[in-house]
Amino acid sequence: MDSGFTEAGYEALLQDIFQRFPSVQKVGFTTGAYKPGLERMLAFDQALGCPSKAFRSIHVAGTNGKGSVANMLASALQRCGYQTGLFTSPHLVDFRERIRVAGQMIPKEYVLCFLQQWLPWIEEHQLSFFEITTGLAFQWFADEHIPVAVIETGLGGRLDSTNILTPELAIVTSIGMDHCQLLGNTLAQIAGEKAGIFKQGVPALVGESHPETAPVFEAKAQDFCSLFYAERLQPSQWADREAILQEMDLKAPVQEHNLRTVLVAVDLLKKAFPLLQNQEAVKEGIVHTAHDMDFHGRWERLSSRPYVLADIGHNAHALQSNFQQLQQWVDSGQFSSLILVYGIMADKDLDAILPLMPQDATYIFTAPASPRSLPAKELLSRFQAYQASGERPSCPLRAFATGSVRKAVQMAVQLAQDLSVQLSRSASAQSPAPPLIYIGGSNFVVAEALPLFR
Repeated sequence: MDSGFTEAGYEALLQDIFQRFPSVQKVGFTTGAYKPGLERMLAFDQALGCPSKAFRSIHVAGTNGKGSVANMLASALQRCGYQTGLFTSPHLVDFRERIRVAGQMIPKEYVLCFLQQWLPWIEEHQLSFFEITTGLAFQWFADEHIPVAVIETGLGGRLDSTNILTPELAIVTSIGMDHCQLLGNTLAQIAGEKAGIFKQGVPALVGESHPETAPVFEAKAQDFCSLFYAERLQPSQWADREAILQEMDLKAPVQEHNLRTVLVAVDLLKKAFPLLQNQEAVKEGIVHTAHDMDFHGRWERLSSRPYVLADIGHNAHALQSNFQQLQQWVDSGQFSSLILVYGIMADKDLDAILPLMPQDATYIFTAPASPRSLPAKELLSRFQAYQASGERPSCPLRAFATGSVRKAVQMAVQLAQDLSVQLSRSASAQSPAPPLIYIGGSNFVVAEALPLFR
């Protein structure tokens, strides 16, 4: 592909695409960026020459955990000797993070050439940003002649652009209340959308069994496909889980649950991919997922002095375990205090998140540079109103608002340094525990924070 590549030409065309075909990540679901349905994607795939049929795949959906599960599976497959594609979303810093082969991002030259070639067709058929990205990924995977790709859904499953695939295994990691305006207002309704990735005769794996969602999955699978629940099974490598968890470079509290799902998936995939019989290679792939896949923003330590963690968990389902872990660390004395740099998108259920927020902490509320962001001052106001309502025990809290993530991070680091100095000067403190900074609440907050620590 000779596109006459220049860096300036690439950046200009990419910005043009972002503006003319805005992503849900940037503008939300109310502006026409989200276009459910498979008709356009099927037509695009047909026009491209059906690249979706050129490689075998593993399809991953779920409210939370699907990114970690997808990356762990891709890393395990790669370590076992399969050149593996990976399609995920959203990206944090570089658009090309979404599309990888063997952990390497799609080349800029390929992106430019593809867009130049297909832009007239894309304009004529008015594809969404995600449909364009899906077609780009599938075409590159086909051109690279990869044997397998791990494909993460963008939203839901049934109407997601990626659902034109017929995979070797369909995985639903978890079900939680998120994107309710599009997927449904109950866990059962959301499960129905996720179960839409089940295909006839293709085994389906669900990470957790829940009284509200299990009947939905079982009804969908009946006389259609075999159904497995990860939490009900004993994967062949489960005896090694503690050693794997200790060594993993993905450290989020929920990774034990994700690990079980991945290990069960590996067992189910061994017939299709015999090299997965190599248990040591599977373990090494899982242990080194963040490194091998260049995977960021999942309980990621950005700094040791001061100690800074970042995580993209953004709904109550994900944040509950995060906040519980942070509170436990402070209560146990592992850290002397907690400082949270926190921002949220306006379409998220803040009322469900407020009761989960740790007590005895300092909050620095912020708003990343996105039109979807809840303004920092409004976030602070709602937080203070909740505190004043008496719905939670009174505790010492300091809360501030600043309009940029950069300023919020700088403020948090300065506070942590000041606290460390105060503790070190205390006569009673022999080896004082350090303060902990947590950055999160949104992909966008983490995305803007990451470059500040590199």
